[in-house]
Amino acid sequence: MSPAARRTRLSIAATSAAIAAFALAGCSSTVTGTPEPSAGGTTSSQPGTDLNTLLIDPSSFPAPYDALVLPQQAISQAAPDLSGIPAGAEVSPAGCKPADQDFGPTGTAMIVGTDNDSRSTISIELTAVDEPLSTRMEQLEQCGEVTATKSGATSTVTSTLTPAPPIDADDTLAVRQTVASGAGGDAVTQSMLTLMAQIDNVRVSATFMSFGSETPDAMTLDELFTAAVQKVKQG
Repeated sequence: MSPAARRTRLSIAATSAAIAAFALAGCSSTVTGTPEPSAGGTTSSQPGTDLNTLLIDPSSFPAPYDALVLPQQAISQAAPDLSGIPAGAEVSPAGCKPADQDFGPTGTAMIVGTDNDSRSTISIELTAVDEPLSTRMEQLEQCGEVTATKSGATSTVTSTLTPAPPIDADDTLAVRQTVASGAGGDAVTQSMLTLMAQIDNVRVSATFMSFGSETPDAMTLDELFTAAVQKVKQG
């Protein structure tokens, strides 16, 4: 296996590896609370809010997903997988790289459920933002195919917008993405279906990620996305 392909395999497995490592070390943390229907009209958070307090509880994930709230030090490794573009990568066309994130507790929080048999995951990510979701939508529309290169490893990210999920939020979008890297026996394909919603200054992303051509678990993804949005709306 070439060095570039080896590094690519390691990169796309970062989320699962981070989850396993912190679970074994006993460093995970959980938040309390059960998702309930939103009362409506509530605001999401104030500047400086610890976004971990707005995450759904790991018990919200049904079997076979083993869910874990990621410690802050693991999020910077796991979050770039959800865009398919490694941190610090050179991106072409220019302007297609996702905005930089603050990986502190007031900037990003993440919970990930893993199906260990299929190696698929469902991730719920909360991000504090200072721009509307339409900005990200416009970027995805203009960046249907993006090449990302880092340390000699090159991958191609293909994005296709799909009908936005019908949910009460300031704005929503849905996107299917594939991340293809390597060639021949070293070829790897990462597939993702992401649902997004924005409530005030908090962006909620729910992503089903798998390898190969596995059909997304759209029903579970939608249920967890809905619960995550309601939890943020409750504040």
